[in-house]
Amino acid sequence: MGKKITIHSPATVANMVCGFDVLGFAVHEPYDIMHMEITEELGIVIVNEDDFNLPTDPLQNVAGAALLALMEAYGKPVGFKLTINKQIKPGSGVGSSAASSAGAVVGANALLGNLFSNEELVKFAMNGEKLASGVKHADNIAPCIYGGVTLIRSVFPLDIVKLNVPDLYVTIIHPQIEVKTSDARSILKQQVQLKDAIKQWGNIAGLVAGLEQGDYDLIGRSLEDFLIEPTRSILIPAFEAIKKVSKELGALGGGISGSGPSIFMLSTNESTAKSVELAMQQIYDKIGLGYHTYLTTINTSGILLSEAS
Repeated sequence: MGKKITIHSPATVANMVCGFDVLGFAVHEPYDIMHMEITEELGIVIVNEDDFNLPTDPLQNVAGAALLALMEAYGKPVGFKLTINKQIKPGSGVGSSAASSAGAVVGANALLGNLFSNEELVKFAMNGEKLASGVKHADNIAPCIYGGVTLIRSVFPLDIVKLNVPDLYVTIIHPQIEVKTSDARSILKQQVQLKDAIKQWGNIAGLVAGLEQGDYDLIGRSLEDFLIEPTRSILIPAFEAIKKVSKELGALGGGISGSGPSIFMLSTNESTAKSVELAMQQIYDKIGLGYHTYLTTINTSGILLSEAS
């Protein structure tokens, strides 16, 4: 890899319904495009090529926060210029902050000769997530870097398990409202009943087993959330209607992507996924709410790097 690179950093779906803060997967669309180079001038220069007006001060930008952590570990004077063209809207629920944070450290690592492991890169990028949400969570960061579906068995110490990825189609609808991760976390209950926790543990174990075995029926049965969805779903217009019609059309199931407002559904074939997309669109058309939809698949590669032209 040369001294100038292009980075394609994918969107991610965190939680996977029942796996709050521990499960996530990467998708092929949408993705951020970033250009990065080592500069003679020390420090970090961030340039935005989009209309989101995000901070360019590295201390206030999630990519900058992640890069600063990497540079501290690197321990030698170095400078980076990072140009960001975000295709993943901030506050969309599909890992916008993770794409910036992870893309920045994966790019810097390549420019420096791949000195750091994927696990170390996740640790650096989690500093960006802390800036965005107040919490160092890795359920978007890990699949963005590793690709596919990942399980965060532990954050402290970090323990990431890459899971099997069966052939699944992903339908995502992003209503054009913003739900900040910090706000979505603030409304969650801090205590749960034991009977609900037991149901949740069963679903998480069932979902992991279903993924590993390629058992679609088990995956579908396990896509239930007794702890987070009942509270967060009130922030998302027509959530229950979209979930109900999607399953009636043959989707395995789905729910809130990350902290919302995006909703995702998993299907075993493209035809079902397209029917789900059309039904989602019709529901939001009826209530007059703007949206974007994506019909995609699980991205097993994660972040892609190429020589800058």
